[in-house]
Amino acid sequence: MTSIKTIAAVTACPTGIAHTVMAAEALKQTAQHMGYTIQVETQGADGIKHALSDADIAAADLVIVAADIHVDLERFRGKPVYAVSTSQAIRNTRDVIEAAVAEAEAIPLPTEPQTATPSLSPEPTPIPPPPDAVSPAANGSKYLVGITSCPTGIAHTFMAAEALRKAANELGHTIKVETQGSVGAKNQLTPEDIAQADAVVIAADTHVDTSRFGGKRLYQTSTKQALKDGTGVIQSALALPEPVAGSSGAASDPNYLQSVQQAKADQSARRSGPYKHLLTGVSYMLPLIVAGGLIIALSFVFGLNPPAGTFGDALMQIGGKSAFALIVPVLSGFIAFSIADRPGLAPGLIGGMLASNLGMGFLGGILSGFLAGYIALFLREKIKLPANFEGLKPVLVIPLLSTLAVGLLLIYVFGVPVKAILDGLTAFLQNMGQTNAVILGLILGGMMAVDMGGPVNKAAYTFAVGLLTSNVFEPMAAVMAAGMTPPLGLALATLLAKRFFTQEEREAGKVATVLGISFITEGAIPFAAKDPLRVLPACIVGSAVAGALSMLFGCTLRAPHGGAFVLAIPNAVGQGGLYVVAIAAGTLVTAVLASQLKRWQPKAKAETRPEMVSPVQ
Repeated sequence: MTSIKTIAAVTACPTGIAHTVMAAEALKQTAQHMGYTIQVETQGADGIKHALSDADIAAADLVIVAADIHVDLERFRGKPVYAVSTSQAIRNTRDVIEAAVAEAEAIPLPTEPQTATPSLSPEPTPIPPPPDAVSPAANGSKYLVGITSCPTGIAHTFMAAEALRKAANELGHTIKVETQGSVGAKNQLTPEDIAQADAVVIAADTHVDTSRFGGKRLYQTSTKQALKDGTGVIQSALALPEPVAGSSGAASDPNYLQSVQQAKADQSARRSGPYKHLLTGVSYMLPLIVAGGLIIALSFVFGLNPPAGTFGDALMQIGGKSAFALIVPVLSGFIAFSIADRPGLAPGLIGGMLASNLGMGFLGGILSGFLAGYIALFLREKIKLPANFEGLKPVLVIPLLSTLAVGLLLIYVFGVPVKAILDGLTAFLQNMGQTNAVILGLILGGMMAVDMGGPVNKAAYTFAVGLLTSNVFEPMAAVMAAGMTPPLGLALATLLAKRFFTQEEREAGKVATVLGISFITEGAIPFAAKDPLRVLPACIVGSAVAGALSMLFGCTLRAPHGGAFVLAIPNAVGQGGLYVVAIAAGTLVTAVLASQLKRWQPKAKAETRPEMVSPVQ
């Protein structure tokens, strides 16, 4: 335990004027009032003022960094460092000092700072294992992966990462730590790293997405705990029980819903490159589409054009004028986020809003997202600034330059041609003849069943959703009818041809019914995973029939999700009776075709079914 008497502090903000000086004065006056000796250095656009000398740093028992930009912490090696924003230092000065002192007093100072102290550099170099260290696979040594993150993404992020590395090395283990800081993720974990890991450690004070660590022992704690007791954190992670291994087939997994979730996770894990970035944007866009679309559908209870000031008009403002107005910006923003991490978010969102204002629609949103992401990524990697100004990159340099580049490209290069393409597509769809409508329905319907939630399915769904903003509602109806058909058809097949399905599959059919009427096409995946040569053709044909009939009947759908439940909303579905006919026809075709194809499966496979097993083995 240490007793804190002397404090060294650094304050810094992007401009280096108001917040820098205010935070410095607040820390100085409050610390002196509390009985501490303090020296404060300010860093800003005018350079460094009241610089801390080597003697000041050596005499300090604690270092407080109140900064909104990157601050080089290398010179504070061996000292407890407490990092906050300038706003916190100004508004809650006493609390900041008390918290910093309490944390510093709780962490014993290392006896050999030259080897035992965590590096505080923004991109710490992993400590090499000692000469007699064993490989992760030998003699009980384990391989771990981890993520560290704090709200500012400056000091605690990197200190916790280094503390975990040091603790793992001391225990004879190996760890790779990804830092999620102010300039995005560094030392990123690859799928191969995660696959071979024995455990995962998340030391974070902010939200960290853990979806990629499915099936791994996952231990979550704070950056402070990692700093105080890195050894304990590593040991706790390795002490967790091994997760129960699951399988992806409906026949071998007793929990059908778990099988569906596992199949969806497997699909997500296989996504890479531009498709992964597009699907990231779509995944963040979907909640807006679903919430906004269903609220718009609810507004139709009060008429297609509710009078101003009425409750129906209020619903339309929430769904149509707010939620739907954000669809293209969010799609664009999170495509860019997937490519360039946080530096891509601002140019992506602004580019998406600009694309929407220019009439480029969802096509413009996709284009602006990729432009923003790759431009921000290029700038992040190529622009090099002095260490004291490195923190300006994510908050000033990258957003400014990338937003300018994306905006100018959209206005002067891509805006007119993309708008012309979208307008031409919209006009064609609104004026197409019956034959073209049926062909489009066949194509969209078949696409919905080809991979059931994969890239082809999502392409058809995104196409239909994008047209909703252009007041083209027929493709959305065809897509949802076709998406409901596979699980409903297979559920019906388990009733029509029971002898060709195991007892487990028949039970799974009951769950597939619920998923089908809810427009969750993935409900058919476990059936398709077990017997793709028979199940997939049946699903594709049935969905194509449903999509074609929906377009032939002129059915329209103003809600992008909801399945059969949207039929209960007045005016949400056009030609509702014929729409039910289209879904029922597709379901019946899927069921009959699946049952017939099942007749041709090998005898050996049929004999494994419980009701056909010979009593003599």
